Amino acid sequence: MSDALHLVCPHCDAVNRVPAARLGEQPVCGKCGKPLFTGQPLELDATRFERHIGRSDLPVLVDFWAPWCGPCRMMAPAFAQAAGMLEPHFRLAKLDTEAEPAIAGRFGIRSIPTLALFRGGREVARQAGAMAAAEIVRWARGAAG
Repeated sequence: MSDALHLVCPHCDAVNRVPAARLGEQPVCGKCGKPLFTGQPLELDATRFERHIGRSDLPVLVDFWAPWCGPCRMMAPAFAQAAGMLEPHFRLAKLDTEAEPAIAGRFGIRSIPTLALFRGGREVARQAGAMAAAEIVRWARGAAG
């Protein structure tokens, strides 16, 4: 079935195959039975980052942030709102650069918040600075092509 997409479960990190035409039908994980889309950004650590970026056929929009960053905290509600607007065609995730400095270094994250869009395991677009939900949605859709 060539129109099936690989989706990584936000709960148990199992990789699921879901027909593209059924994305909007609230698909559930074949392993844990929980929804594959929650309408909320997913918190990533190093292991989960590699799995979600590398194994998902959906574009993954990652918010690189830190707890001490005022603009990051201000943008968090807008990023959460954008998750509800962009799913099921995108996966939104957050990576704490303080907790995972190696990943931030690997991608050359110099300022936060920084949004990076990944497709097929590779970064395809980046935007630094806090944005409102509508701006995040518009930017992600434009960057994904």
